[in-house]
Order: sequence, then C-alpha cells, then structure tokens
Amino acid sequence: MGKVFIGVNMEFVRHADKSFEWGVNKAAELGYAYVEPMVHWGRELLSEAGYFHSVSMLDDPYRIRRACEKAGVKLSGLSAHCPLGKPEISVEYLKQAVRFAAECGAPVVNTDEGPKASWTTEEHDFALMHYTLQEVAFVAEQRGILIGLEPHQQYSKRPDGLDRIWSLVRSPVIGINFDTGNAYLAGQDEIAWLERVLDRLVHLHAKDISVAQSEQERGKVTGTPVGCACGDGVVDWAKVIDLCRKAPRDIVLSVECGTIDQAERSMRHLRSLL
Repeated sequence: MGKVFIGVNMEFVRHADKSFEWGVNKAAELGYAYVEPMVHWGRELLSEAGYFHSVSMLDDPYRIRRACEKAGVKLSGLSAHCPLGKPEISVEYLKQAVRFAAECGAPVVNTDEGPKASWTTEEHDFALMHYTLQEVAFVAEQRGILIGLEPHQQYSKRPDGLDRIWSLVRSPVIGINFDTGNAYLAGQDEIAWLERVLDRLVHLHAKDISVAQSEQERGKVTGTPVGCACGDGVVDWAKVIDLCRKAPRDIVLSVECGTIDQAERSMRHLRSLL
C-alpha cells in the first residue's frame, strides 16, 4: 500500500511570465509538497530572461535541486516529453533527461509517444519506439530513474495501445505516468483505466476536465496541455486517491492546470480528500 502526496506541474505558472525559481516558491506558498519541472534542450529566450518556467538541460542540474531545497519542496519527476517514435530526437533527449534527473534528484522522467512521422506505418512506429525505450532503459537502470509513459497520442489513447508500448521493453524502470484528463478526453473511463495500470503506476498527472471542454472535445482529441482546477471538472478525485493508495509504491498527484488560481483551488480540493 502506497502513500499519496500532492504536487504540481510547473505549467501552472506558464502564463505568469516568471522564472522557474519564482514558480517553485509559489508552489510552496500554495502548500504543495512536490513540483514537476519541465526541461528542454538548448537555450530558449523567455526562459533565459526569467519569463518562463522551463529549465534548459544545459544548465547545472543543481539549479533545480537548490531551488527546491530553498523552498522546502521535493521533486516528483521531470516533464521531458518527446516523440518516442522519432529516435533522432528522443534517444539522446531522454538519456540526457535521465542523467539530469539523477543529478537534480527527480525519481521519474515522464514522457509519451509523441506525434508520429507522417510516412511511417504502425509496424515502423513500434519498432522505433522499442529502440528508443531500450536505449533509455539502459541508462535509467544504472541510475535508478523510472520512466513514466503517459497516454497522450495516437496509440496510447487506448488502454491496449499504452500496454503495447509499455511491453516493448521488459525493464523494472519503465512504468506508467497516468494522465486522468487525457484518458477521459480520449473517450475512456479514466477510473477503470487507472485501475488497470495500478501495478505499473509510477506517477500521476492530476488533470481535471471542465464540462465545457468535455462537451467540445471528448472522443475527438488524444489529450490536452492542461485542465481546469481539480474538483471543478468531471474527474472523481476521491476514487482516484482511493486507487492510488492501493498502488505498490508511493504516488504523487502532480496537478496539471494552467493558472495559479486553479492550482490554489486544486490544492484545497485534493487536500480535503486526503
């Protein structure tokens, strides 16, 4: 039986035009125990100027470690999404993310299959994803870093598809980063799907979906960047928490919302259920 903690993906400050460090301090101020930073390759103008929360993997990983220690929060994982079926991008990106996670103290690297190439067949795509995940697993296994595969694109929008991706490489470090909102928008029963992957769950994106977005997009998309405040939408968080308590490891509910106000309301709602 695992414990359940509440964290927040740093996208909650995406529209605040502030730095990563500012966002970490804001998360702590709101009462979050964990944060999930987003990392990128190279240099990006807004991040360099302190107007965006993403952190370059060319920076010292201790930048993240120091910011979290100063604010009194921990890391639930790193958001390192890239297209698994495009190994010319994803292999080195994810290997670097794993090494970065090991140094900054993040236990999980979250990713998804990403958009596929326009010319590849399904057979091609799964062979390419197999290659990527095996290369990344070799690096992650040596460092004890978990890989969280998220339902977010054409194959992983269905339980069987996500299972097929997960089963490509038999490694103890490859698990599931379940996204409640993406699962719901893909037209699935998010509670039943969560129960199905519970024994492989390593991290959870706590994403709620508003009734309005549900009416407009459910069954038409494979995911969404962020949702509404947890408790304002369609997801039954009491059931989610109850299931996560039955997981074999501790699970952080990493809230994915788009504003500071939504993050504050999400914290109040989720805390009331713990």
